[in-house]
Amino acid sequence: MEKAVHGVWAALGADAALLERITRGPDAPGALTARLPVMGLARATVAACALAAAELSATRADRAARARGVAGGAQRARVPRVRVDDGAVATAFHSERYVQADGRAAATFAPLSRFWRTSDGWVRTHANYPHHRERLLTALGLPSGAGADAVAAELGRRRALDVEEEVYGAGGLAVAVRSGTEWAAHPQGALVAGQPLLTLERTGGAPGPGPVLDLPGPGAQPCAGVRVLDMTRVLAGPIATRTLALLGADVLRVDSPRLPESQDVHNDTGMGKRSTLLDLARSVDREAFEDLLARADVVVTGYRPGALDRFGLSAEALAARRPGLVVAELSAWGRSGPWGGRRGFDSLVQAASGIALHEGSPLRPGALPAQALDHGTGYLLAAAVLRALTERHLDGGTWLVRAALARTAHWLRHELEEAPPTTTGGEPYAPDPWRAERAGPLGRLRYARSPGVYEGGPKDWARPAGRWGTDLACWAAGR
Repeated sequence: MEKAVHGVWAALGADAALLERITRGPDAPGALTARLPVMGLARATVAACALAAAELSATRADRAARARGVAGGAQRARVPRVRVDDGAVATAFHSERYVQADGRAAATFAPLSRFWRTSDGWVRTHANYPHHRERLLTALGLPSGAGADAVAAELGRRRALDVEEEVYGAGGLAVAVRSGTEWAAHPQGALVAGQPLLTLERTGGAPGPGPVLDLPGPGAQPCAGVRVLDMTRVLAGPIATRTLALLGADVLRVDSPRLPESQDVHNDTGMGKRSTLLDLARSVDREAFEDLLARADVVVTGYRPGALDRFGLSAEALAARRPGLVVAELSAWGRSGPWGGRRGFDSLVQAASGIALHEGSPLRPGALPAQALDHGTGYLLAAAVLRALTERHLDGGTWLVRAALARTAHWLRHELEEAPPTTTGGEPYAPDPWRAERAGPLGRLRYARSPGVYEGGPKDWARPAGRWGTDLACWAAGR
């Protein structure tokens, strides 16, 4: 497998010899075409995630065999083989575009989420959610019903950096479009460049897992019995937890009723999960959350750094209260630095980090062919959680996982090389072979299949996405 996967696998602290278990399918010409090596990023993150799942499966099977008194063989020989098909990977990286409910395609970017010309350059805004739209308009001094023409006229009179600070000050989302050189000179860009691609570390001692985490029998999925509290929003975090759900985890997404989610988005990222609403500022909801946390194995958070601290949900606080927990934290810009506490999305990170200018033309910034920072970071985060679970099975411990969209962007721009084509040929890329359809609570759902395939592993989620926020705040029955 190419160099990119070796780099990810090394960042995960895993056995390099296991990389021989990965094989590539044929190329899919036209898939994720870009100036930057997006296909290489996608292929590497999916391959590493699938291999981490295969390793965990073998580790748990070995532990279960030993518990039954059956002598285990060499672990490396039992790790299932992984296959990575470019068509499947490309389709999964477009999953939010390809999902359909009863033939209706999902809504994508809202009218005020786009590039805008300013008096001295460009800015990129994100206003898909109503509260972000209102904050953008407030920062520009425009009425709540203002449309794209009014926004364009107002932004055309302002400097890009001024817009960035004024919109941020109002709680909205906008960044100036920068070149790669400008981002490298920015304090946040320089800080991110010096950080590891992933953080995976043991933070304290704890006993190994209890009997519930032993594989219940042959054919069980690697995350069977694992309870995951999903406190993430669009898109990277939900992609990570969607992957854990595929692998058999009981994933419960917890949202605030004050922050509604798009059902279209949930149709894609809610596969295999349940979804509930809890207001942590209310004592009764906080008590329900604490009951969930007391039996959780993994907590994944995707809010801006510090946003959950007032509820005692920082990584350090969680680890202290729940020894043996795996805590995974996702951020846009990193945990520290001048932008460490800022909100962010894939499109904004592309704009700030130089990707938009690199992929665009002299007349207008451009974008990657998919929200590759979100998807790639999601698979990286899932891979790190899986590796943490493997290490926890082997030696116990409390584990901390961290990833950031901006660091993935740096990896894409400066550390990845495009892999040479395979020698097996390949048909031009088409998504349909990599999509599936099934009945669900919202009608006929058409969606992208999971790209991470290993021998004996799951091919589809146990359940389709349901209606967002309507499940009970409890773990699955009988657990």
